[in-house]
Amino acid sequence: MGSTTTNETGKLIASDRVEGTAVRRPNGDGIGRIERLMIEKATGQVVYAVMSFGGFLGIGEGYYTIPWSTLRFAPELDAYVLDVSDEQLRSAPPTSAEGNDPSYDRQWEEHVHRYFNATPYWSV
Repeated sequence: MGSTTTNETGKLIASDRVEGTAVRRPNGDGIGRIERLMIEKATGQVVYAVMSFGGFLGIGEGYYTIPWSTLRFAPELDAYVLDVSDEQLRSAPPTSAEGNDPSYDRQWEEHVHRYFNATPYWSV
């Protein structure tokens, strides 16, 4: 692994520094952690984070694809912030830990963006 200077600048951060980062609610309560980032090949834009949620010691854990635009980094929490309830997450479209979903296509992406009330990345 490289030093912090090669993995992070004022505005940029390497993906390996994002993976494993906590996801919290605006009040600081823990929700889960980022397992991986999904990047659009053509533009290089991060479009989703695959987040783990629930379970105990990895047992019973669920994985959810979260539109990147719904997360914001909060330096004071050293975490990404997502304003959703546990019930909203449990009802969200699940995915695999790898971010692969058998129905992964534009229709599925539209469903995920509607669920999280996020503007689709292809519309920005």
